[in-house]
Amino acid sequence: MTIDDQPLLSARGISKMYGQHVGCTDVSFDLFAGEVLAVVGESGSGKSTLLSVLSTRLEPTGGAVSYRMRDGTMRDVFALNEAERRLLMRTDWGFVHQDAREGLRMGISAGGNVGERLMAVGSRHYGEIRSTALDWLGRVEIDLTRVDDAPKTFSGGMRQRLQIARNLVTQPRLVFMDEPTGGLDVSVQARLLDLLRGLVADLGLAVIIVTHDLAVARLLSHRIMVMRAGRVIETGLTDQVLDDPREPYTQLLVSSVLQV
Repeated sequence: MTIDDQPLLSARGISKMYGQHVGCTDVSFDLFAGEVLAVVGESGSGKSTLLSVLSTRLEPTGGAVSYRMRDGTMRDVFALNEAERRLLMRTDWGFVHQDAREGLRMGISAGGNVGERLMAVGSRHYGEIRSTALDWLGRVEIDLTRVDDAPKTFSGGMRQRLQIARNLVTQPRLVFMDEPTGGLDVSVQARLLDLLRGLVADLGLAVIIVTHDLAVARLLSHRIMVMRAGRVIETGLTDQVLDDPREPYTQLLVSSVLQV
């Protein structure tokens, strides 16, 4: 087996308990380079808990998450020391929050938000940092004249696009997305989804996206996992699962969308 045939991320038996309450239980899957996996389900299904564990924001109660480093070795992400984990989050991984304020420094400029991540990986030349920041603002369709404006002056859609630029500027291989279009107007959602789809394809990103919106899952993902009460109840190619769902719960999810 070559490195390209190996998973980028491998989850085995992931469980997270909050006392007697089940966050998620016995979740296993492999994610490959360039693959987009959507995790869908109603509120409380466990999808956000799973994303938090996979991205090391929560320690699992059981199971293991392994990641293929750039040297080809698979490492248990929870066995990494704090410095290694922090470096991974700054370089190979990105995390796009539903509320962009959680992923941005609201008091510093748009260019500073993008440049800060570059500085975290060793960039020091101001001119090069600013030039790269301007390039990325253009790529996410933010007017370059806003480079010195703080994100607190931006609309919700602009903040989300800025958060995406901040995450992608270091050319990560894996990006976690938590309801990235949630809370935005429909027209803003459509523009953002079109932008995301283009960037993911152009950069060959692997993505795990949590969403309750099946239209988002269909547009962005190659594969889908349906969660209910903390468990994965159905998984497969996105179009296959959404067009011909096997499980009654998935059928109900799909039919509820069609009836809207």
